[in-house]
Amino acid sequence: MAEKSSIFDMIGPVMIGPSSSHTAGVVRIARAAIRILGAVPTEAVVTFYNSFARTYEGHGSDRAIVAGLLGYAADDTRIRTAFDHAAEAGLKYTFQSVGNASTMHPNTIKLNLLDAHTGHRVEVIGQSRGGGVIRIVEVDGFPSDFSGALHTLVIDAHDVPGSIAFIASVIAHDECNIATMFVSRKGRNDAARQFIEMDSPVKEITLNYLRQLNWVQRITHIPTLE
Repeated sequence: MAEKSSIFDMIGPVMIGPSSSHTAGVVRIARAAIRILGAVPTEAVVTFYNSFARTYEGHGSDRAIVAGLLGYAADDTRIRTAFDHAAEAGLKYTFQSVGNASTMHPNTIKLNLLDAHTGHRVEVIGQSRGGGVIRIVEVDGFPSDFSGALHTLVIDAHDVPGSIAFIASVIAHDECNIATMFVSRKGRNDAARQFIEMDSPVKEITLNYLRQLNWVQRITHIPTLE
């Protein structure tokens, strides 16, 4: 008698699982989130919204998100056994679902992550748009709009006059072309966060220079996601 197969037996050239929205996109949202955190988390609370809330178990999005939190790529066969690898890595995770969030995209995930080694926490909201394409639309309460398809800088800084133009100028002198820039702030002259997508990475010496500015609090570089 033929052995019963699972959805994770359907292997394509670029992903594991039955759907790019439910696997590749989900993995990439998680991979973007752990790069913002700066580490594989020790704890994660994952909230699936709308369509994802109804299908995440049956379509394997639960395994995909855990695999992404471990840093696995969308074509990694370990997605099938991600829960086992999470246990070995000491990653504790909880799944939640909200089935009727009318203001959110149908395929939305919120990740609340903790790195207990540093005490650092992040909250990331991402959308899986289909075909493995994602948008990160919020980070720690700051609206954002980046895809992970380009090199991305996330810059926390005080909202001082000229700061945006200054950072853009420094990046331009590094021969990096800025594709998009999205700036969020909590209030005038208050905390601000810049999300800058670039066609190529910024040199480490340039990042170190920016980090030393007294009005820059934190810079995170997110390399292009596979």
